[in-house]
Amino acid sequence: MDIEHMTTKEAAEKWDMSLRQVQSACEGGRIESAIRIGHMWLIHKDAEKPIDGRTKAARQNENNTGVN
Repeated sequence: MDIEHMTTKEAAEKWDMSLRQVQSACEGGRIESAIRIGHMWLIHKDAEKPIDGRTKAARQNENNTGVN
């Protein structure tokens, strides 16, 4: 595997998230550097942890950016 990328499993461990949460963030476009190769997602090692969409901070961020 590429040294500059990590798998969803590695990202889940790094960010203290479940594997499914990371996969969902990739599918939803919340991790900009995520690329899909076949059935596998690769995430740049420098990517930031995505904001949890269920939190008040995420809703405020949506309001500030104009995203609905």
